Amino acid sequence: MVAVHATPLARLRPAATNIGNVYTLLAIVVVAVIAAWALTPGLFTDQDPYMGVTANKFQSPSAAHLFGTDQLGRDILARVVHGTRSAVLTALVAVVIGLVAGSLVGLVAGFFGRAADAVLGRLIDALLAIPGFLLAVIVVVSLGFASVNAAIAVGISSIAVFARLIRSETLRVKNRAFVESSRLIGGGRFVVLFEHVLPNVYRSVLALAVLQFGLAIINISALAFLGYGNPPPSPDWGLLVAEGKDFFYRYPWLVYGPGAVMVLSVLALNQLSKSIGRDK
Repeated sequence: MVAVHATPLARLRPAATNIGNVYTLLAIVVVAVIAAWALTPGLFTDQDPYMGVTANKFQSPSAAHLFGTDQLGRDILARVVHGTRSAVLTALVAVVIGLVAGSLVGLVAGFFGRAADAVLGRLIDALLAIPGFLLAVIVVVSLGFASVNAAIAVGISSIAVFARLIRSETLRVKNRAFVESSRLIGGGRFVVLFEHVLPNVYRSVLALAVLQFGLAIINISALAFLGYGNPPPSPDWGLLVAEGKDFFYRYPWLVYGPGAVMVLSVLALNQLSKSIGRDK
């Protein structure tokens, strides 16, 4: 009788799966906290994010001020919490713009093919050739400095990413047997497109949308850092880092608090995107 021993790789797979599940659970917790901050910031802090006590300026993190205070004596945690709504909403607007416009371009290019694919395919290639953040800067400078305009700019810069994925998924789905059957029984082009192709295409887009949500937070915060978002005293995350950088060497918590929240938010969204893609 021959004993069968598990290979090292086989033994490592359950452990890797368990670690992945733990990371996913932590990511869900982080995203839930961020969502709660965005919906009900008043439940998490009673400090005024705009008015501070001058006598309390530059206080280091403590039980009274977990993230410390800034140069005007404002509680940094309160500003981060109240700035979450702007960060989440603007990132959501950016993802919706990129998803809707990219879906239209990708569906038309992939489903109708030929001339439509040739023209829209070149448009996608041209947009992909331009760095996304550079395109966002160009758009927001043209529209004006505000968070809404920054969201529009980031959304436009992500259109090509969604369009490329949806085009490839449309090409894969449109020749499946159930799509051909729908055509044979008399289904029109738009009926086939919206009732059969579109629902099956979007199963693959959710992971990308979650990933782009994290990237939108980074890009919108970067635009705010450069002064292309809402002006002070807005508690936008990128603006908080921009204000704190001038005092970084003596009071590093001005940057570390908002920066840590941004990093954790993006890492959590990236982990959720990986989990969705793995389970798809």
